[in-house]
Amino acid sequence: MDGDTASLIIQVIWLIMFFLIITGLNQKIQMKIWVTDIRMKLDLIKGILEEDKQKTKAMLRNLGIQSPEPLIDRVIEFFTIEPVEIEPVDIIKRMDHLIRTTDTTVRRLIEAEIPHVGKYERSLVETTLSIVGALHVIYKVVRHYLLTGEKENNWILIMQLQLQMPQILKYVNTYHEAFDAFATGKPIGDGIGPLVAYRLIESGRKISSRILDDTSITEVWYKDRRIYVVKAEGPGSNVGHPGTVINRLVDELKGSVDLMITVDAALKLEGEKSGSIAEGVGAAIGDPGPEKIAIERAASKYGIPLRALVIKMDLREAITVMRKEIFEAADSTLKYLERIIEEHTKPYSTIIVAGIGNTMGIPG
Repeated sequence: MDGDTASLIIQVIWLIMFFLIITGLNQKIQMKIWVTDIRMKLDLIKGILEEDKQKTKAMLRNLGIQSPEPLIDRVIEFFTIEPVEIEPVDIIKRMDHLIRTTDTTVRRLIEAEIPHVGKYERSLVETTLSIVGALHVIYKVVRHYLLTGEKENNWILIMQLQLQMPQILKYVNTYHEAFDAFATGKPIGDGIGPLVAYRLIESGRKISSRILDDTSITEVWYKDRRIYVVKAEGPGSNVGHPGTVINRLVDELKGSVDLMITVDAALKLEGEKSGSIAEGVGAAIGDPGPEKIAIERAASKYGIPLRALVIKMDLREAITVMRKEIFEAADSTLKYLERIIEEHTKPYSTIIVAGIGNTMGIPG
């Protein structure tokens, strides 16, 4: 009797499975489970977005804007159309123009609302609005693919989206954590390049200093060498225009430069140690193109050796408050930099060192 009952149960199960497969109900049930999971995560993203929006509104109200909503909505919906790539002639020039126009336009929108606020505070507002804008885009894109998959009954699209949600949430939480750092003006991991540059300035004998295109140029005498240290103007949230400035500086020196070194943060691979240092050849700069190619052109025009030092970290470490292992890597990087300078140049040489990255919280 027990055997007959077990056999009957197995047959019923097979019949149910066969029915589900033939009618496609199994896929519909699975799709419903996926959609429910995505909606829960989408609601979580929306909650984070709204929380950061409220923080931004509070920040703007504290700065004197009574109704910050129009400014927030206008900035987070602002977009830049990439230049035509099918015609490569002067594409870098066109890209640089569009990037600068975007930066200038957003800056003027904010200045018009809070003209009485200093440059430092405005830079923090610009960056926090950029973070809210990034979260806003992520939310809209996820929602778009979810609604499209439901509308077209596309279970493959829903499945792909559901599989990507953990990674998307990781990015969202990273941006959310970064918001507090930028709202309070604390140094972030990406500021390791400017921090090394600042340490170099402190270690040498300062000769002169000037600001050009939101970028500082400091001439120091160090290790019997003349070194021009280039970094974004601090301590506001600013990355400057190091490529353009280096290009102009090299032309001013008529190409009489013996070595150029860029120092920047770099995304590490899983398993690599945060704060580890690597050296190489080329321009270490995470730029869409204009600033990087400006450095490369300056070096190649005059045959200047171009070296790079990078400090490894993950995305979370790069855009959140600078962690201890990253901060401590600044001293190690400076020693590494000294070794490269002494190995590849002679006393009385002229060197350009560029600390690439966001200089928030770092003076100079």
